[in-house]
Amino acid sequence: MTYLPTPAPSRGRSLAIALGALFLGGCATFSQDGGFGAVESIAKQRIDKDLKWVRSDADADSVKEEVKKLLAAPLSVDSAVQIALFNNKGLQAFYADLGITEANLVQAGRLRNPGLSYSRASDGSDAKSERSITFDFLQILTMPMALKIEGRRFEQAKLRVAGEMLGTAAETQRAYYMAVAAEQTVRYMEQVKMSAEAGAELARRMARAGNWSKLDQAREQVFYAEATAQLAKAKGNAGMQRERLTRLMGLWGNDIGFKLPQRLPELPAAKPEWNDVESIAVAQRLDIQAAKRETEALAESLGLTKTTRFINVLEVGDLRTTATAEPSKEGYSISLEVPIFDWGTARVAKADAIYMQAVSRLAETAINARSEVRVGYSAYLIHYELAKHYRDEVVPLRKRISEENLLRYNGMLISVFELLADAREQIAGVNAYIEALKEFWVADADLKMALGGSHSAPASAGQERNSRRQPSGD
Repeated sequence: MTYLPTPAPSRGRSLAIALGALFLGGCATFSQDGGFGAVESIAKQRIDKDLKWVRSDADADSVKEEVKKLLAAPLSVDSAVQIALFNNKGLQAFYADLGITEANLVQAGRLRNPGLSYSRASDGSDAKSERSITFDFLQILTMPMALKIEGRRFEQAKLRVAGEMLGTAAETQRAYYMAVAAEQTVRYMEQVKMSAEAGAELARRMARAGNWSKLDQAREQVFYAEATAQLAKAKGNAGMQRERLTRLMGLWGNDIGFKLPQRLPELPAAKPEWNDVESIAVAQRLDIQAAKRETEALAESLGLTKTTRFINVLEVGDLRTTATAEPSKEGYSISLEVPIFDWGTARVAKADAIYMQAVSRLAETAINARSEVRVGYSAYLIHYELAKHYRDEVVPLRKRISEENLLRYNGMLISVFELLADAREQIAGVNAYIEALKEFWVADADLKMALGGSHSAPASAGQERNSRRQPSGD
């Protein structure tokens, strides 16, 4: 601590320092939307959905009303995604990250509170008092850099939250298709069970009349037993998939009784194709953009660390000393750490290592994104062709065989058991088509996520729907 008297006391110095610090510290303020507008813009551009950040009872009531409107009709995939974006509590928790990060940004633009000190000493006849006010002058010098760093982190948080929002949308799409397919499978498995039950009952009657062997009866009976077990398994899977969708939409109470459509959406009329999915993914994926922002913020932080490596504490303040028998004295004080033992090399080395770590992670994110989009696009094409093959080849052939067997049964050329067995095989073929169609739509959701949230091109091909009806097991 250094005390320097001044020739002419200036009582306005303390006030000037305080007002200057107050001016500098009051520049940073909170934004009106808390950064949520950027996330809303991404949701509108990429998936054409609205968002709601629930921060009050009025917001909660508004969300509740919107959810009830969407649940009034059989649930579509778009409605399911919209409900999840409104009502998913985990996603709402991620929205709060924006408020936390913005608070750090505002805090970086405000000075620390000044330090005040007062001391008084007396020997009985003479008293001496000393008052001082100090400010962190180093923070004033580094504030522009700190604001820039926290600003980048705020932008990074927006991308991170937007990425979580898109991930929730994609996960809801997958869960929706899985739930619809599971319930559709249950309905077809019930038909299989009915067919197997009819065959088993007929076999029992014929065996009782002596017209059927015990071996053939056992075969029909075991098929009925297996069909019953498969139906129970299908119902269990349907319940599990429905609950998964329910969790993603944040529903409970009476709202869990939502209705799903009877069938999955049909295949697109034409197979969408992209020339360079890797470039699209690298340009659009938010995890890559967030990693870039993190690397840039760390680079700025590294520069700040090198700038302040020799000065950790630099405080400037006003000093006033008064004594009973002496006139008041004014001056100023300066305190700083002297770099004798710690020259800041460890802090700089740590900052360098953290920065290089971020660079490597950014490269890894880009490489993984390229791989993920290749896998996603390959699965998308494979499942499209497989579902198309079942729809155009396998199911029509099964139906033709069933029609021919019905004619032969009417002509008494085949038995009723052969007719029932053929019906079961036809239903199994339709179930295989349902499974292939489900896998295609799940692959479609995965590809959207791998591309950064949406199919960027050609949108028209992916949105067209075939005019054909889905094959049925009738």
